[in-house]
Amino acid sequence: MKSLISPKGLLALLTLSGLALTALALEAGYPSKPLKMIVPYEPGGGVDIMGRLLARHLSNTMGQSIFIDNKPGGGGVVGTQALVSSPADGYTLILASTSPIVVAPFLVKKLTYNPLKDLQAVSLIANNPAILLVEPNSPFNTLAQIIAKAKSEPGQLTFSSSGIGGTGHLSAQLLKLLADVDLRHIAYKGTGPATMALMSSQVDLSFTDLLAGMKFAKNGQLKAIAVTSAERLPLLPQVPAMAETVPGYVAGVWYGVFVPNKTSPEIVNALNLAITKTLKSPEMINTLGQDGVTPLGGSPESFKKFIVEETERWGSVIRKTHVESE
Repeated sequence: MKSLISPKGLLALLTLSGLALTALALEAGYPSKPLKMIVPYEPGGGVDIMGRLLARHLSNTMGQSIFIDNKPGGGGVVGTQALVSSPADGYTLILASTSPIVVAPFLVKKLTYNPLKDLQAVSLIANNPAILLVEPNSPFNTLAQIIAKAKSEPGQLTFSSSGIGGTGHLSAQLLKLLADVDLRHIAYKGTGPATMALMSSQVDLSFTDLLAGMKFAKNGQLKAIAVTSAERLPLLPQVPAMAETVPGYVAGVWYGVFVPNKTSPEIVNALNLAITKTLKSPEMINTLGQDGVTPLGGSPESFKKFIVEETERWGSVIRKTHVESE
């Protein structure tokens, strides 16, 4: 029998159904108490900064307090495991990043969770490029100079990062792959220590995510060589994009909200709706814009697809550069 509902009508019906489910969750009193947002990294890093910003604005949207629970360790794995073990009632969520979701499966030999099966994607929040930084008195002023030095003295140039599989580490691995250079990695326990190592001349360079590194580039404590976004950033127009020297280079860290996998669709939809509203608020847009970060948002389904694509992309980089956990 031929359907009496047009494709557009069916789409509208499905949309209304989704909103109805969300309404049911809200009518049932969700949220009726404060929520907890796990941040799987130490205070002060890019993920923590984003988590606190999102929690503050999202709490206004949802009408409930959202407190931050920092659970660092294992490149975000410890905090992510804590989410997986939490009740699937919508009151515990996580602001996770690239490392524990798409990188950990390739580097952690005994990973106790499957990101695609044990986590429910709620919403992509934002993409945060990184900045390639050196000391103010460094002899390097361009990416081309760094590449030339690395080619003439393989393995001699050192870079710091917050750990294996983190933003800084993967950004450097992508440079090694695309520019065919050898850089020596020195891992630290967090973005802060990795940045301090550069400032105290313990390493030659470092990739730091924009939220954590922008202030050092702006106040002159460190010198910005390039940004890892596809194009130059409006806030740092004088700083070239990596792709201007190394075609095809794009890197950075993305942030997204997840809940335990068995969380009801009604609650997931309610959370997604609240996050979407929050990301569209002028306050959120302006605050992120000051640091060169653009809110993204999107449906849970589009976020799931994005995760699959990112897993394939970074998995390829990890395999080709022979990255192994320590």
